[in-house]
Amino acid sequence: MADETLSLKKAFSGHGGFGVDETTMAAMVTKWRKQPDQKSRFRSDFSGFFTKIGSIEKCEDDYLLRLKTEFSRFKNIMVLWLMHTWERDARWMHHVMHKSYPFTVIVEIACTRTSEELLGAKRAYQALFNHSVEEDVAYHIKESYSKLLVGLVSSFRYEGPQVDNDMAKWEAKALGNVIKSSGSGKLIQNEEVIRILTTRSKRHLKATFKHYKELHGKPIEEDLGANLCLQETVKCIDKPAKYFSEAINIAFKEGADKPSKLSLTRVIISRADVDMEEIKETYHKQFGVKLEDMITKNTHGHYKDTLLTLIGK
Repeated sequence: MADETLSLKKAFSGHGGFGVDETTMAAMVTKWRKQPDQKSRFRSDFSGFFTKIGSIEKCEDDYLLRLKTEFSRFKNIMVLWLMHTWERDARWMHHVMHKSYPFTVIVEIACTRTSEELLGAKRAYQALFNHSVEEDVAYHIKESYSKLLVGLVSSFRYEGPQVDNDMAKWEAKALGNVIKSSGSGKLIQNEEVIRILTTRSKRHLKATFKHYKELHGKPIEEDLGANLCLQETVKCIDKPAKYFSEAINIAFKEGADKPSKLSLTRVIISRADVDMEEIKETYHKQFGVKLEDMITKNTHGHYKDTLLTLIGK
């Protein structure tokens, strides 16, 4: 009985993690059929889920809300997996438009998709919401990084092989001068910074960041101060696998907030058929553990099985 109770607690994410163990739950329905005393003992023993009130054990509202989220993870990942990639990106951008830190998802989509993929997402956005991404970003986001985000989602970058190395070196110097003269607090609104980051090809920007490191002895991210939006823009363009690896790891951390947890599904769904092998290798190098082992340890049920399948275990 003790083992069965513990198994059912784990199935309900009573010991943390993502998702629920549907198979164990269904098995317990069979085992405990017509055994109300078993369920009563389980309710009495599961203090986080139930609270004794008079002669009954009441379900805690906060825990019910948490369960609603955990039960929905498998449903959400399946719907997102079936959805067209353009619609998926459009819905993700629209969803975060009214949130506290919308730049994470918007920067991620604008800087890690190809020009055609971003254009497709913008077309889907217009079809779904009768507005353009650009106008919604400009209207809804009032923070200092608004102009940068509008520039990023408006971009249609050159994706050919040519890079003007002299120009990349000159712009590395220009960025260094702006950082030195403006201070980190005003960088996010600097017209030169915005122009370079939102119009140059990714190959050009990678060359620029390489020259910056050679000139200043450190990566440009280290000189961007507390500008998280700028830091993520640079990282998504220069080292997307590292960015995605870190996003996944933050989701697994104890005390991770809801947006951070949602990134686990978003990253794995969106990169499964793109660069997942590189992300897995990067994750292992960065954190000393295989991604599939972290997923196995921290997720449950059909959600876990789906994640493992998507990453190609």
